[in-house]
Amino acid sequence: MITADNVRELLAGDTDSVLVLVEGRIAVIDPAALDTDEYRGALQVITRGELVEQAGGEQLPDRELLEQAAALEMAVDELGG
Repeated sequence: MITADNVRELLAGDTDSVLVLVEGRIAVIDPAALDTDEYRGALQVITRGELVEQAGGEQLPDRELLEQAAALEMAVDELGG
């Protein structure tokens, strides 16, 4: 499940960080980690840049963090993640 803390972590990450779903867990990683055994096959949910664009900024109030997390969770559910 994607939480507000996951969204907060992504926003606090490096500019090229990505939120992924791998083996039922959510992680914020550097895209280069996608080539490692631990993250190979992970579903890329959203990049930090995409999130900033979608949310309209980097500093989000708690309510907006929750809304973004819910929207991302819904998107993953629709993909069958």
